[in-house]
Amino acid sequence: MKLLFLACLSPKTGNYTTAERIRSHIESAGHSCELRDVADFHSPSDLAHLVSQNPPFEGALAIHLFKAGRLLLDLRLPFGVIFGGTDINEDVKDEQKRVVMEQVLRKARFAVAFTEKLKEEAEFVLCLDELRVFLLVCGLRRIKDPLYLADVFSEWHSKNLHNILIIIGPKVSRDLTSLCLDCDNLCLCRATGVFLAQERSQQELHAAMKRCYAVVNSSVSEGMSAAILEAMDLRVPVLARNIPGNAAVVKHGVTGLLFSSPQEFVHQSQRLLSDQELRERVVRSGKLYVEEHHSVKQERETYQRLVDKLHKAQFLA
Repeated sequence: MKLLFLACLSPKTGNYTTAERIRSHIESAGHSCELRDVADFHSPSDLAHLVSQNPPFEGALAIHLFKAGRLLLDLRLPFGVIFGGTDINEDVKDEQKRVVMEQVLRKARFAVAFTEKLKEEAEFVLCLDELRVFLLVCGLRRIKDPLYLADVFSEWHSKNLHNILIIIGPKVSRDLTSLCLDCDNLCLCRATGVFLAQERSQQELHAAMKRCYAVVNSSVSEGMSAAILEAMDLRVPVLARNIPGNAAVVKHGVTGLLFSSPQEFVHQSQRLLSDQELRERVVRSGKLYVEEHHSVKQERETYQRLVDKLHKAQFLA
């Protein structure tokens, strides 16, 4: 992979030493990494000329959210950021710089903090909780169609940077996983605002659900989606593709919202964003539906009765 690495490279400074060390790590893994000084670029257009060279860069890294990160905002290039220290401790005090740094952080695929204290400070001063996270919980396999919404969500994200889609789940299908991560394909790597997260434990997944704006299901086919039922039980709104398995659980406008196309997904999401009464209704009704039809207590008692029948049948045989 050919990477562009932007940093403040004044000689004999900590940034220079750090950047050289990180570049060495990247190149030792077999990638190409071109380290450039942010002072060489006066505007994003200057950087765009470099990025478009042949062969083009496939990704970028930036040390310092404002000095380096701002140059990457308008480029269709996946990038990650590394907090420099002065960006979080000093530049954030300037309102105009802070707004730019928030935009950079939302667009970045990842962010690195050298200390836990710096990470906590960044989370506090850059208002990460303003993000509206739509969480797609599924294994990476074709029947789950995880890329179904990627392009339209990326377009929606470009108009409102607060909205992001996170796909989280196990990498079941090797070919689909490669498609999701391959930067030669028009998929997650080029779909800004769409992120692929590693599989999490059930406890961590439920914590993520509770913090997200809505849980999404885009499957081609479903029996009974556990993620949908778990979201309802956790009082999280559900947006589900209109297929028989989902429609059997999600009653449109009552226990959740259904969509039949990527464009309709955006429409229904906008309804959820603008209509608080609708949001409260689907959350309340979804929770009630799970309690009445899919409660853990009822499920446990049902299977215990069925096993008892098998046990009795053993003696009658």
